Amino acid sequence: MTTVADDNSGEVAEELVEAAQARADSKISFYGGKWASTIPIGTFILWAIVQSGILRIGDTTGLIAGMLVSLIFGMFFVKGDWKTYANTIFEGMTQRVAATAIVAWLWAGMFANTLQAGGFVGGLVWAADALSVGPTLFPVVTFLLAGLLATGIGTGYGTTVAFTALFFPAGVLIGTNPVLLFGAILSGAVFGDNLAPVSDTTIVSAVTQDSDIGGVVASRFKYAGVAAVLAIVAYVIAGSSMTGIDIGQEAQQLFISSSEPLGLVHIVSILVVIGTAVSGRHIIEAISWGLLTSIVFNVTLGLAPVSDVLVFNVPRTASVADSVAFLPFVNLVDAGNASVGGSIYTGAQGFFPLIVLVLLIVAGSQIMIRGGGFEAIQNLLLSKVATSVRRAETTMVLGTAFVNSMITINTAAEIAIAPYIARIGQQFNINGYRRANILDANTSALGYIFPWAGGVLVGYAAMQGLPGQYEWFTQSMVVNPITVWPFVFHGWFLFGVFILSALTGFGLEYTSDRESEEVTRV
Repeated sequence: MTTVADDNSGEVAEELVEAAQARADSKISFYGGKWASTIPIGTFILWAIVQSGILRIGDTTGLIAGMLVSLIFGMFFVKGDWKTYANTIFEGMTQRVAATAIVAWLWAGMFANTLQAGGFVGGLVWAADALSVGPTLFPVVTFLLAGLLATGIGTGYGTTVAFTALFFPAGVLIGTNPVLLFGAILSGAVFGDNLAPVSDTTIVSAVTQDSDIGGVVASRFKYAGVAAVLAIVAYVIAGSSMTGIDIGQEAQQLFISSSEPLGLVHIVSILVVIGTAVSGRHIIEAISWGLLTSIVFNVTLGLAPVSDVLVFNVPRTASVADSVAFLPFVNLVDAGNASVGGSIYTGAQGFFPLIVLVLLIVAGSQIMIRGGGFEAIQNLLLSKVATSVRRAETTMVLGTAFVNSMITINTAAEIAIAPYIARIGQQFNINGYRRANILDANTSALGYIFPWAGGVLVGYAAMQGLPGQYEWFTQSMVVNPITVWPFVFHGWFLFGVFILSALTGFGLEYTSDRESEEVTRV
């Protein structure tokens, strides 16, 4: 990794790459050949399209049922004993790449909800009102700030969680179209995830293409910059023409009038996360320091009591009830209302269904790899499509797109296709920087576009908790993942930039044009 990254993150990246490139002894044979191994993932995608797109049911638990049915359905196409198939499901669900994303979601959820409890949303609304940032410009501001955070902390998923919990309700309140605003958040996550030197996708793309991270990041600004400018223009145009939801003048004015600038102190909490991450600390440590900072601000400045962060609702009939009642994080309740609450609890709890879904999807992807379906797809592209430099680069771009449509965690998708990108590039002497940029940019972009992708679903999971946080926020304001994909402007423009680059040769470098510098990459 570069000098700003920590050794732990680099070790994780190496382990991910080594695990992906290692060949297991056990293979799964299917009736219908290698292509039949794509049945579980293909069936799930069909389920997701029908459920979310046709029936308009945005239910993560419903997608879990769809993935379970798909895994069972695929089992009937297995030749011989089903034991290897079943063991592969377990193997897929224990992949470290999935655990890495899950941990980021949980920490980001706790952090975002604690800022929310401390009035940060109210502070944003106050600032938007004071600076006259209306619904037209709010998506642009959101896109740029989300990109800044994602670049600093190196996780687009964490950024999506935080901005959906904080900027989304603020923007909806001032009149921004919810679908457009969600698209701006996802675009910012794409922008920052692509540029961040401490991002897993950046690390994996550089290491697998035998390039140094510093050179890769420096060489991708020309692509990301063009896409960002086009995205800004698109959000201004769309913001001026797409209307928001009528919340009700009374509720809107009441919230705006009660909003205070003090909540903006949590900008410091966010800067603590960015500064700690950029200084080379692990992202979990960085978010933890930001979480502790936000708790201190909430309690010392009177923004939120301790019980808003963590509370034990203890039954009055409990033997220790009277003894612990004086504690600030204990609340005595009737026996039927005993529970644990607060921003730390709710921030993590909201992602539990998504965690199960992602683990099952990664298991389905592992089945496709073990069954040879993934290899069959890539070999077809290598032998039939990539027959010239232009077609080779186009194959790289479209290949990453196809893989991301099936593997919802962008880092996992990147690891899966990275060896094939290297093979194609080496065959046509395409420079490692160029290969790494094609791999990372398209993985970052498309990981936040497909309605069943992890980047979209993690934002949707955070959004589902908002109706319980604000009286004025109704279920109708929650954005169905199937509706947002056209408005992830930066993702689409970044994908388009590389399509045009592949077709025209813009930015093309051969191996002889420039050599990767020998730096400490990991």
